[in-house]
Amino acid sequence: MAILAFDIGGTSVKYGIWSDESLSDKGKFKTPQTWAEMKAQLSRVKEEADSTYSLEGVAFSAPGAVNQIDRQIEGVSAVRYLHFFPIYDELEEMFGLPVSFENDANSAGLAEVWKGAAKDNDNVLFVVIGTGIGGAVIVNKKVHHGPHLFGGEFGFMLLNETKTFSQIGTAVAMSRRYAERMGMSYDDIDGQAVFELANQGDVIAKEEVDTFFMYLTMGLYNLAYAFDPEKIVIGGGVSSMDGILERIEVEFDSLFARLQHTPFRPVIETCEFKNDANLIGAVYNFMQENK
Repeated sequence: MAILAFDIGGTSVKYGIWSDESLSDKGKFKTPQTWAEMKAQLSRVKEEADSTYSLEGVAFSAPGAVNQIDRQIEGVSAVRYLHFFPIYDELEEMFGLPVSFENDANSAGLAEVWKGAAKDNDNVLFVVIGTGIGGAVIVNKKVHHGPHLFGGEFGFMLLNETKTFSQIGTAVAMSRRYAERMGMSYDDIDGQAVFELANQGDVIAKEEVDTFFMYLTMGLYNLAYAFDPEKIVIGGGVSSMDGILERIEVEFDSLFARLQHTPFRPVIETCEFKNDANLIGAVYNFMQENK
């Protein structure tokens, strides 16, 4: 038996087959402009899979707030036609198989607690550091969605009087601060370039890198003491940066030196899965929903 998995993104849809404890037959297609075109592409991939595998279901990772009780995708995303209609019912009728959905960040978090950096843990925070800050709250290896489906939306947390984690605690925010100080266009610089300039001795870049890590560590500290997880796993582009964990630990040393009461030090690791994380997590979600 096998599970067909899809990861719907704003520019492309990835897919693969989970069979014999591994992901194979991977591919992708450009995200269609309409729901009718999307269904046609999904159906094509499923028909191809049927020629080789005996499928037991179809698992999706998708943008937006997935309401698994009402069986629809709420909220907003770059793929607007996915929202607020009985998407489960339509796809189950089309495929003739059970269908599951989970939010993309939640899927990535599930992949880490199932097979990745937190496979030996039950209660974990997965923090995605991208254009903004997102993530997942995992309790007993299951996603905690919350009554408003906002579980894991860490980016809304305030880090000063007016600014949120997403607004000031990302590499994108860092590059924008650098651009403003240097009189540059935002389009002329990105986070990676600022990191490189700091390594080359650029004083302004170094100051902004220091500020980035200060805000990032502050956010992680707040999450650690709000949720008391066994582990925090960080993902997103920054998680691949050489030496990021060592630098975060240095920032924690500085932070803890300024505080009087620090009962525990959070355990922080980078994610194990990269491009396949959403597919693997979608499969795990399907397994949990169809025991």
